[in-house]
Amino acid sequence: MKKILISIYKNSLIFSYNTQKVNEKKLLNTNVIDNNQLLFSDEYLLNNTKIVSLFLKELVKEKKIKQITVITNDLALIALNLTKNIASIEILYLKEDVSLPYEICEKITKNKYIRYLNCYNVPTFMLDLLDKYGVIVKSRIELFFTSDFMQGNQLTEFSNIYYKLSIRIRFPLSKEDCEDLETFLKINRYLQTIHINKVNKKDIDYLIKVLKENKITNIKILIHNNITNEKTIEYLKKMNKKYKRRYKISFSLVYSSEYLQKNVFNQLLINILRICGLIILVLVVFVTGYIFISNYFSMKEVTAIQENINETIEKKKETQKEEQPNTNVENPNNPSSDEPVITNAYIASLLSINPNTVGWLKVNNTNVDYSVVQATDNDYYLSHNFNDQEDRNGWVFMDYRNERADLDKNTILYGHNRYYSGIMFGTLYKTAYKSWYNNKENLTIKFDTLYDSMEWQIFSIYKVQKTSDYLKVSFNSDSEWLDFIKMLKDRSITNFGVDVGVNDKILTLSTCSNNNKRFVIHAVLKK
Repeated sequence: MKKILISIYKNSLIFSYNTQKVNEKKLLNTNVIDNNQLLFSDEYLLNNTKIVSLFLKELVKEKKIKQITVITNDLALIALNLTKNIASIEILYLKEDVSLPYEICEKITKNKYIRYLNCYNVPTFMLDLLDKYGVIVKSRIELFFTSDFMQGNQLTEFSNIYYKLSIRIRFPLSKEDCEDLETFLKINRYLQTIHINKVNKKDIDYLIKVLKENKITNIKILIHNNITNEKTIEYLKKMNKKYKRRYKISFSLVYSSEYLQKNVFNQLLINILRICGLIILVLVVFVTGYIFISNYFSMKEVTAIQENINETIEKKKETQKEEQPNTNVENPNNPSSDEPVITNAYIASLLSINPNTVGWLKVNNTNVDYSVVQATDNDYYLSHNFNDQEDRNGWVFMDYRNERADLDKNTILYGHNRYYSGIMFGTLYKTAYKSWYNNKENLTIKFDTLYDSMEWQIFSIYKVQKTSDYLKVSFNSDSEWLDFIKMLKDRSITNFGVDVGVNDKILTLSTCSNNNKRFVIHAVLKK
């Protein structure tokens, strides 16, 4: 039996655990230590909440109390239950130096009188929820954190968590990731798909466990891994059989396009060896014709989209000429928000076509002169164009991890290498020619965002075996950053003689060179 002390100090009602020796038999009721201290057993409070609440209501009125102070967070739910009908208590002070748990946050939103919360730290999505209920939050460390799980799935607002249809989980999970995943499952009501990066029995068992605990059903778990091990495949079949019928939780393997292409090619090669030369000739003619026609229509489609984009920009320019000049463009989604002010009107005009627009990229003496978009993952715009239509040419897009306003240390832009048609990043290969990079005018890349116009100086161009080591967006120290820059410069086809310091930011353009290589350009933001 726990002993709970309710004491009064100035204008605050303080809830804490009593550490003094007390006759526990008497605690079946209550001990009044003095006029400003009350001692209860947790069992008594649980069974007599209404009586104690009425008593505290009179006490609060008499002492003119406006605040409840909770020494440890596990007492907060008890304190909120006892004071939920006391209108004069507007302030909740959580003294323990731990992050605000969701259960307490939810309880606060159901209390119609609490208007101020002082605590150690608040996850971003809880801050958003409390704000919707008019609760003003003061964090003692002024750091609203988010775990890798929350950040990777862009779960920074309560509404995003509630309505999210699909999430990505990268195993192994940290303790913070596990806590936030479990909180997400308690809140969300629309989840349909879970993408995971690998199969590990321990991780799968944990995922199934938390889904069952939260009574989550009708879920597809997609495993993005080129699995060929028969034991692993057999394990997934058993999991399907075990959970699909009862819990409607299914498992599916999603193989990479590179893996599928490789295996399809091998099978095709075997079949070609079995057929006659005439069919081979027909196939070659057909494929050649298909590629030619496909590239022709691809160019036409992209040209049509570009013409529509340019018309939209021109209309915006004409409108601005007629209207009073205004260099600052309000955020079209939320004019009263604290987000940075949009200053590039020509890019902002494209938000009416695609609200995912984040900027414009131009590389001199190439065909790269495109608007740039950003999705919630790095897959969507591999197969969708600027009009959000399915299109194998995709579009030029920013890494989903990058901030679109206050750019990260490394801002990454991707695009398909459509070599034959020359669209998207299909002409970036020209930058590796001496005749191109010896022209100093070509070494400045223009990349504008909604919020700024910027020029970037190329300091590295190279081809590299398929790797993700150049795709980091944040760094833990200056030395890690400088080692990263040295790696990029060492790979370069030539020394461009450009310094990159600890305070600089860089732009990375990445595309395929072939199935196993990447063609990459790095440029540093000019001061």
